[in-house]
Amino acid sequence: MKTSNNILKDIYRDTAVLLIVVIIASGLLVTNPLKTEPVLSIFWNYLIEMMFILPAVMVIMGIFAVFVPDAMIEKYLGKYSGIKGMFTALFIGSLPTGPLYIAFPIASQLIEKGARVSCIIVFLSAWACLKIPQEMMEFQFLGGKFMLLRLFFTVMLVTLMGILIEKILQKKQ
Repeated sequence: MKTSNNILKDIYRDTAVLLIVVIIASGLLVTNPLKTEPVLSIFWNYLIEMMFILPAVMVIMGIFAVFVPDAMIEKYLGKYSGIKGMFTALFIGSLPTGPLYIAFPIASQLIEKGARVSCIIVFLSAWACLKIPQEMMEFQFLGGKFMLLRLFFTVMLVTLMGILIEKILQKKQ
């Protein structure tokens, strides 16, 4: 559980990072004035998109936090879930079709409820590169052999990446 002092430190850190990004972006736009209009247009489009999507995500996260017990997450994605946990995370991550930034609050909630780091890495990676509708499109346009090979290699590499990152983080702790 974070103390109020740690929460304030996080807020200050996040604000500092935001200010640095704004300063760098402003500097780049001043040095490249022809890029200002497209950059601001894209910025506003994403901002409006997030203003419509994120409130719904936050409501879903609240429902998830209240109604999904920690023990359930620990059982299926936790420390002792093994390879079944990795495949559960892979399956859960491949279902949604929304943008990746929606997955980060979900991943944060999963970590708070006891999910393993490797399962979170697999979940986020699956969200980014494995989508069931995407697989159907690949099958239709690129053929079954391509789809199955890409799926196989993606699953293998995502799983290995999750395990490797978890091992690295364990050594640092």
